[in-house]
Amino acid sequence: MHALGIIWLVVSSLNGPATFSATDPSIGSLIRDFELRDDHGNHRKLSDWADRKLLVVVFIGVDCPLAKLYAPRVAELNRTFEHRGAAFVSIDSQRQDRPDAISRFAESHHIDFPILLDPEQKIAVRFGARRTPEAFILDENRIIRYRGRIDDQYTVTGRRQQPSRCDLAVALEELLRGEPISTPVTETTGCLIERSGSVESKATVTYSREIAPILQKHCVGCHRPGQIAPFALTNYRQAANRAETIAEVVRVQRMPPWHADAKFGRFANDARLMDEEKQLIEEWVNAGHPEGNRAALPPPIHYPESWTIPGPDQVVSMPKPFTVPAEGAVEYQVFKVDPGFHEDKWIRAAEIRPGNRKVVHHCNVYLQPPDSDEPVEQGTLGSFCLAAMAPGTPALMLPEGMAKLVPAGWHFVFVVHYTPIGSLQTDQTSIGLMFADPKSVQKEVATKVLLDEDLRIPPGVADHRVEKSHQFKDNVLIFAFFPHMHLRGKSFRYEVTYPDCSREILLDVPRYDFQWQNRYVLAEPKHLPAGTKLYCIAHYDNSTNNPFNPDPNATVRTGLQSWDEMFNGYFEWALADQDLTKPVSWQSQSVHIRSTILRPAAMLISLACCGALLWVQRRRRTS
Repeated sequence: MHALGIIWLVVSSLNGPATFSATDPSIGSLIRDFELRDDHGNHRKLSDWADRKLLVVVFIGVDCPLAKLYAPRVAELNRTFEHRGAAFVSIDSQRQDRPDAISRFAESHHIDFPILLDPEQKIAVRFGARRTPEAFILDENRIIRYRGRIDDQYTVTGRRQQPSRCDLAVALEELLRGEPISTPVTETTGCLIERSGSVESKATVTYSREIAPILQKHCVGCHRPGQIAPFALTNYRQAANRAETIAEVVRVQRMPPWHADAKFGRFANDARLMDEEKQLIEEWVNAGHPEGNRAALPPPIHYPESWTIPGPDQVVSMPKPFTVPAEGAVEYQVFKVDPGFHEDKWIRAAEIRPGNRKVVHHCNVYLQPPDSDEPVEQGTLGSFCLAAMAPGTPALMLPEGMAKLVPAGWHFVFVVHYTPIGSLQTDQTSIGLMFADPKSVQKEVATKVLLDEDLRIPPGVADHRVEKSHQFKDNVLIFAFFPHMHLRGKSFRYEVTYPDCSREILLDVPRYDFQWQNRYVLAEPKHLPAGTKLYCIAHYDNSTNNPFNPDPNATVRTGLQSWDEMFNGYFEWALADQDLTKPVSWQSQSVHIRSTILRPAAMLISLACCGALLWVQRRRRTS
């Protein structure tokens, strides 16, 4: 699977806002005394906090990215309000969360108040809690006075630079001042609290026969130990514990992450589920997610333990680990590395491997000459980027006989976007390289980018259009596209105009998602004849209607940080008629030489002939 500073770019467990039915306990409901064990095995009752004027109950799950992000903030709120008569307690109602995992969660996020275990979900039902993290404030009579989010900084699909409203803190302040709560209910986004269900005895869809193959094909690549997803889906118990989540994210088309319009282009890494597969998942969940006959299970897939590319022949790493803070926005980090190439190197495959997948949102590796302070385009085709990585982006694997060139002495520049996850982390990202024999390289592949370095998006504009183009002088092959924008990005399209004036859309991303920046690899290289013009067309939303807009009042310009913007239309290409294995001669010239030398030479010859003809005509007239 790239994005992402936003963590749920990697998370299929995150879902939409909580909904409240008429039977849900809500504002004004009494929560009677109950007893649960905490993660240390101690019995705790609600009445243990009878001396506290207010009690804040926060439902959590140890694998939920939003719960992780908000854990330090909840701990800080506890320290702020504990001397003013309020107490905090967390409840974990996720069936799969074990006491030791909950204790590690509390320790890593410095939570110094009790976490109670509710595996039978009786207390979650009593509160009407459906997602994590969700907060409830109980008054001195243990009546619910507030329910909802902690603040509005983190949501399912993005994050703000800062919260615009600290809902839980505001509600606590108002209650402590004896005032009515201005907003007693707010929407909660986060991870579903999975409910237990009874299995239908006559279910026709089972995990072993129908669901396991679907998960293997579309999900397990990321949802396995050591990968970017927050939980695994490699066996029945793991899938059954997430059955409602799986059904919901598939239903709303959040997972598997794929944002290209199906009407345009065919892509080798298309992650979409077929309609039949979606229906099978829905039927399985509705039937109580039965396991079925284990003999029908597909054979397990054996994934590489480290690199997905063969080898690699050489690994180049960041100079030293980088420390990622628990919270806040982290500016893009730039690391320059000398790979030690004393001769030109041809790269057939490249894979960027994060040292810590939890915090690496995306990473690009650029090329920089030793006498420059900036990455520059390299080679006759203007290659700008060696490789890119984000959740959903496959490793660079070029066809036989094709490779990218890294000149001798050039450096690698790692540009990494980190996303805090609620606890202190470190990362040391690397890139693995697979070399090609120079004698076997027929075509040089380049990653070119159409940029708008003078991008200017006016304040409050909901649909700002930007277009850039490039005309190919020769027959070319296109292999992949990689559109890149930031938080105001709305849509991105690649289309071409052919020499006969016909047009074709090659890739359309109608709902651009900063969290899932994909590299769209064509199923077959696209041949474009000489004279074809490629257009990149982007739209931006800088209005208040964009919930992830850092500042609708700002005039936004090009910049590295998420609160800046970018117009980057990357594409991978090669000259269709090039063959570097053949000797260069006047009878067999490379396409580039023909385009850069022969065409101008032909023009000069033509001009010389015209000049000679004019001279002859003048001589005749004078004679």
